[in-house]
Amino acid sequence: MRTLFLNPPSFEGFDGGAGSRWPASREIESYWYPVWLCYPAGLIPDSRVLDAPPHKVSIDQTVEIASDYELLVLFTSTPGFNVDVRIAGMMKDKNPKLKVAFVGPPVTIEPEKTLRASSAIDFVVKKEFDYAIRDFAMGKPLGEIPSVVFRKNGDFQHNPDAPVIEDLDALPWVSKVYKRDLDFRRYNVPFLLHPYVSFYTSRGCPAQCTFCLWPQTHSGHRWRLRSSDDIVNECRWTLENFPGLKEIFFDDDTFNYQKARTIELCSKLKKLNFTWSCTSRVTTDYDTLKAMKDAGCRLLIVGYESGDQQILKNIKKGATIDMARRFTANCKKLGIVVHGDFIVGLPGETRQTIRKSIDFAKELDVETIQVSIGHPYPGTEFYDHVKKNGLITLDGAMTDEVGHQLPNYQYPGLDKAELVDWVERFYGEFYFRPKVALRLIGKALFDNSERKRLYKEAREYLALRRKRKRYVKEQSGQKEQPAVLSAGD
Repeated sequence: MRTLFLNPPSFEGFDGGAGSRWPASREIESYWYPVWLCYPAGLIPDSRVLDAPPHKVSIDQTVEIASDYELLVLFTSTPGFNVDVRIAGMMKDKNPKLKVAFVGPPVTIEPEKTLRASSAIDFVVKKEFDYAIRDFAMGKPLGEIPSVVFRKNGDFQHNPDAPVIEDLDALPWVSKVYKRDLDFRRYNVPFLLHPYVSFYTSRGCPAQCTFCLWPQTHSGHRWRLRSSDDIVNECRWTLENFPGLKEIFFDDDTFNYQKARTIELCSKLKKLNFTWSCTSRVTTDYDTLKAMKDAGCRLLIVGYESGDQQILKNIKKGATIDMARRFTANCKKLGIVVHGDFIVGLPGETRQTIRKSIDFAKELDVETIQVSIGHPYPGTEFYDHVKKNGLITLDGAMTDEVGHQLPNYQYPGLDKAELVDWVERFYGEFYFRPKVALRLIGKALFDNSERKRLYKEAREYLALRRKRKRYVKEQSGQKEQPAVLSAGD
């Protein structure tokens, strides 16, 4: 079957969920690669990946493109789900013979709800969908494909779940699908060098963080690895086939989880002599970091989350404040740049714990930070916590009309407006310090492309800052019923 893999247009600047760990429109326009869609696309020769958001493909254009295909695989996300359902209906109206499959975290957790949302959706595939989609495209009946849920005789048939994919080397290289279907110059993340390419060296994450969407809903906690030779060969091919490429980003949930594996891989990456970045936990020791630096590692994305030890315990982070301090000091000693991620609104959050996080971020003084509002997605322990304790608000909106984050819960004494206000205060206190301003200006003075990028990012951030301040003002004028924690919390 001629198959279209779609990361759909939802909101302006919203890159959906196909390559984004935290589906939302960001403060600064950013686009991650739709990695999950590109693996099965590589298994089906007569297929195409359409990543609509970074390529500025409209809803109407997307519907028109889909009219030439027999199978549509749409990667959906909780914030964009309603728009995705509407797009599927429009496609089915124009091309009634089109078979529509929804994939992504929401369909794993609520497959029947997904199918009830629209008759245009023919089936869903839970969790990893690489081989299920390939088998259907090659003619295998739905009833014989694991992990599929579909309508049958007025009810829903749930096929047994497929085991996780163990042999990752057997999957195609997503970089070849990027080359075929995507314009790599359209992908931009503020703290990564541009242009960049990203892919996985593993799947799954053994960590138990209660807020993290992917391991709990889609990829699982079982950590599965590609061989170091397969990774190195794809890196070599990528460096040879993307002229002007400045960086490869390893987009694993946790790239350097195991010391021996990381050091062994780095010994081979080093021979290619290129710049790369990846994710990291603060539990990574100095020897591992040094091996990474020697192999070309430039930057780490690090989930610090909070500066309060009890909150780290609440979310099962498996790390301590002291670990974070030592890790950051080691990165600075080695010259590895750190982009730190923090979250406001995790279980146990108060004004005092947020103040600790802000002070902690300033103390660490990493190169850049991102501050998110904690989003309790269905299927996560975080969601179960806020639902059990009556913290979910009635409207339940996770984003505004253009996809920017909004809290859909509130704590006693810390309402939705104040959570949004704390995000802005966090950013303001971190970035509006003389040493940080001078650091950013210094980079812009000697690099014309960096200057243009910084100007664009500043405009986008300040526009969102004004919008958030209006939201806080409007919400503060409304009286809301405070939520009540259950006994024992």
